[in-house]
Amino acid sequence: MTFASRQTRCPIAFDASAAAETSVLFADLSPPLRELLAGTAGCSPYLRGSMLHEADWLRMALADEPETALNALMLAVRGAPVDMLGPALRRTKRRLALLVALADLAGVWPLERVTGSLTDFADLAVDLGVKALVADEIRRGKLPGMKAEQAATGAGMFVLAMGKMGAGELNYSSDIDLICLFDDDLYRGVEAEARTAFVRVTRRLTALLSDQTADGYVFRTDLRLRPDAAVTAVCLSASAAESYYESVGRTWERAAYIKARTCAGDIAAGEAFLRVLRPFVWRKHLDFAAIQDAHDIRLRIRDHRRLHGPISLPGHNMKLGVGGIREIEFFTQTHQIIAGGRDESLRLRQTLPALGALADKGWVPGEVAAELVQHYRHFREVEHRLQMMNDAQTHDLPGTTGGMDRLARLMGQGDTDTITRDLQSRLVATSRLTDGFFTPRAPAAGPEISAPSRALVEGWRNYPALRSTRAVEIFRRVQPKLLSRLDKAANPEAALLQFDAFLKGLPAGVQVFSLFDVNPQLIDLMVDIASTAPHLALHLSRNAGVLDAVIGGSFFAPWPGIAGLQGTLGAVAAAVADYEGKLVALRRVVKEWHFRIGVHHLRGLIGGWEASSQYAELAEAAVATVWPVCLTEFARKHGAPPGNGAAVLAMGSMGARRLNAQSDLDLILIYDPADAEMSEGSKPLATRSYYARLVQALVNALSAPMAEGKLYEVDMRLRPSGKQGPVASTFAAFCDYQRTEAWTWEHLAMTRARPIAGDARLQAAIETFRIGLLVEKGGTARIIGDVKAMRAKLLVSKPAGGPWDVKPVAGGLMDIELIAETAALMAHDPSRTVAAQVQAGVTLRWLTVAQSQHLTACHDLCWRLHMVARLLGGPGLSAALAGTAAVKFVLHETGDADMMALETRLSALCRTADRIVTHLLQDEPAAIGG
Repeated sequence: MTFASRQTRCPIAFDASAAAETSVLFADLSPPLRELLAGTAGCSPYLRGSMLHEADWLRMALADEPETALNALMLAVRGAPVDMLGPALRRTKRRLALLVALADLAGVWPLERVTGSLTDFADLAVDLGVKALVADEIRRGKLPGMKAEQAATGAGMFVLAMGKMGAGELNYSSDIDLICLFDDDLYRGVEAEARTAFVRVTRRLTALLSDQTADGYVFRTDLRLRPDAAVTAVCLSASAAESYYESVGRTWERAAYIKARTCAGDIAAGEAFLRVLRPFVWRKHLDFAAIQDAHDIRLRIRDHRRLHGPISLPGHNMKLGVGGIREIEFFTQTHQIIAGGRDESLRLRQTLPALGALADKGWVPGEVAAELVQHYRHFREVEHRLQMMNDAQTHDLPGTTGGMDRLARLMGQGDTDTITRDLQSRLVATSRLTDGFFTPRAPAAGPEISAPSRALVEGWRNYPALRSTRAVEIFRRVQPKLLSRLDKAANPEAALLQFDAFLKGLPAGVQVFSLFDVNPQLIDLMVDIASTAPHLALHLSRNAGVLDAVIGGSFFAPWPGIAGLQGTLGAVAAAVADYEGKLVALRRVVKEWHFRIGVHHLRGLIGGWEASSQYAELAEAAVATVWPVCLTEFARKHGAPPGNGAAVLAMGSMGARRLNAQSDLDLILIYDPADAEMSEGSKPLATRSYYARLVQALVNALSAPMAEGKLYEVDMRLRPSGKQGPVASTFAAFCDYQRTEAWTWEHLAMTRARPIAGDARLQAAIETFRIGLLVEKGGTARIIGDVKAMRAKLLVSKPAGGPWDVKPVAGGLMDIELIAETAALMAHDPSRTVAAQVQAGVTLRWLTVAQSQHLTACHDLCWRLHMVARLLGGPGLSAALAGTAAVKFVLHETGDADMMALETRLSALCRTADRIVTHLLQDEPAAIGG
C-alpha cells in the first residue's frame, strides 16, 4: 500500500499563505498528499523548510510505502564513505525527520513505529560513529594491541542507550542519553592509554552527532547519566562503573537502567556489563522503599523547574509538569523497581508494554493501566507536534492563544477549546491516578495505650531497625496503624510484647516498614503472627524477605504439589550461574513457601494434616532440586559419579511425607560403585571417598548457614551402624547390613523409608529391596518382644512434660507410630502412613477394627496438636497456650468447644490407646492371626 492509501488524518493549515505556496509546489501529487503537505506546512515552519529543501526526494519517498523510503535512507547512510559520514548522517536525519513527521501526522504510523524509527536511526548513527572513530584510533596506533578489523566490534568500547533511546521511544526532537564505557579486561597493563583514546573517541562522537553545521545536526547528545558525571571522564572502564553502582548507586540510577540497552560498539561486552548490573537494578525483595525515592525525585524536579501548583495549560510542561508524561513513566518504572526483582516478566524497557505487564500481574488495576495508556499516547502526540513546529527540544505548551491554535490545527482539530478541555481533563486524570501512589500519607492518630506499653514503644527508637532517619520517617506513618491493630488483638499486651521481640530482632527496617506502609494487610498478618505464633514472628524478624511472597500474587493460589514445586525451584536454580548463588536463591524461595504453609495453617486455610503434607512435599522438592545442583558442582572438580551413581533415601517422618514446621530431615545416601575404583575428574577420588565427600557436600548444601540462612537441618543417624557407620553406604553393604546385622528398630524404620532423589534405577532397586526385606523380616518371632522392650526404654528416657506433650506421652504419637510400624513389618505391608499401617494390622488380625479406629482417632488428634505446637514455637503446647489467640487457633484445629473439653478428650483417647498398645505387646506371635 502506498503512503496516500494509508492516510487517516490530516493537519489543518494555520498559516493559509504558507499552505497555498506548498500546495502549488506539490501540485503534481495526489489531492490527499497535497492536502497533507499543505496543512503541515501551514502549521510547522520547520517542516515547510524541509519540504522545500527535499522536494525532489520527498516526491519519490511518498510515491511508495514509507517503510521502503525509511529502509533506503538507512541503507544509503551505511554505505557513506568514512570521510563523508557527518554530512551523510545530517542529510539522512533531515529526510528521516520529514518522513516520520508526515507518517505521524497522516496517521500512517502508530506511536510505536514513529518512536521506533527515530530510535533505529539514532542507534545506527551512534554505531557508525563509534566504529569509524575507533578505527581511526587504531590506525593511528592509539589503542595498544588492537588491529584494524577489531574496529568492527568497537575494540571493547560500547555505548549504552539510556532513557527514551534505550526504550526505543525517542520523541521527535529528543536528545539522546548515552553512557560510554570500555571493557578494561582487554587492556590490562595499558588501561590508562586505552581510556585516553576512548575519551577522545567519545568527545569526537559527541561533536559528530551534536554540532550544528550548514546541513543541520544529527542528535543533541547528553552524557550526564554516566556514573558520578561531575567528576568522571566521558568514557570510563566497565569495572569502574560496576564498582560505582555496587557502592553508591542510587534509586534513580536503578530506574534509569530499566531502559538501558547496548546500542553501539562491542555489543557482547555491553550485554555482559548489563548482566553484571542486574542485581543492582533488580533487587531480590519487593522494593517498596523505591516509592519514597521516586516521590523525592518528582518533588526535586518540580522544585527545580518551578512546576508546582494547579494545572494551567498555557506554558504547561507536558513532560515534567503535573499529570504529564514523566508522571506515567515514574509510576510505571517504580512499580517495575518494586516487583521486577522477583518477576522477570516485568523487566520491560518500553512504558506501555510494561504497564500492560503490571496490569496482567495485578500490580496495577487493569482500568488504571488502560486509562494511563490512552493518556500517554495522547501526551506523546502532543509532545511531538510541539517539537515539529520549529524542531525545538521543547515540552512546553504555547503560552499564547495563537500558539494553542497552531498546535490544535497541527493535530487536525479545528476547535481549540475542544482540544484544550480534553488535554486539561487528561492531565488532571493522570495526576489523580498517579499522585496517590507516590504521596506519603500523613500519620494517623494512634490508640491510647498503658504506661508500660508506652515505655515499651518509646524503647523502639533504640532498635537496629530504626537507626536510620529514613526508617524512622516511614515507621512514623506505620506505627499508629500497627498499634491500633495490636490494641484489637485478643490479648493486646502479649501481642505488643511479641511484636516488640520481632522488631528487636529485625536488623534493618526501611524495606519492611515500606511493605507495611503500602500494604496494610501485612500489618494484620503481622499482628496475627505476633499474637499467636512467637516462633513464626522470630523467623520473620530474621527472614523479613518472606513477606514479599504474601503480596507477590500467588500466595493464596492452590498448592502446586511436588511437580509444581520442583518446576519452580528448578527454574530458580537455573536462573543463577554460580553454585553458591543457586543455593542462596533456593533458600530464599523455600523459606517463602515454608512461611506460606505456616500462615495458611495459622489462618485456618488448611488443617494440620494438609500442612504436614505440604511441608513434606516442599522438603522433598528442595532435596530433589539441590541434589543435581550439588552433584554437578562436585563433579566439576572430581568427575562424574563412579559406578552406577547414588540415591537419597528419606527416613522417618520425611519418608512418610509427614513433617511439621520445625522438622529436620532424616536422610541416607546409598551408592552403587559397580566395579569403579576411582572417579575421572581433574581431582579424581577413590570411589568410597568420592561418595563420602559427596554426602557431606549435600549436607552442607542443605544445612550450611548462608545469606538466607539454612534450608534444613539434616540427620543421618538412621544410616547403617548409626554414628559409627560410614556416611555413605554401598547398596550391597546396605542390603547385607539390613539382612544380617540390623536391629528390629531399624527394620521398623524401613517401613517408612522412601527414595526421593538420585539415580532412578538405584531408587527402584532400593524400593524393591525394602519390600523384600519386610517380607523376609516380618515373620520373626522376636518382633513383639523387641518392640515391647523398646517402648519401655522410650517411656523412661523421654517422659512426657505434661498433658499437652503428645509425642512421648503413653498412648501418644510415639506409641501409636511404633504399633503402626510393627503392624506393617509383621504384615509385610509396604505402606508408610500410620493409617495404612494400622489397617495392615487389622488385615493381619492383630488389631480389631475398633482398636484401629481408636488408635487412628487418637493419632489424628495428637498429630494436629503436635503440628500446632511446632508452628507456635515449642516441642509441646504448654508454653504456647499462654495467649488467647493461640487457644483460639488450637480449638479451631481440633474442633473442641474449649480447652477443658479438649484436655478431657485427649486424656481419654491417650489412656485408651495406652491400654490397647500395652495389650497388643503382651500377645505372643503365635496368637496373631489365630
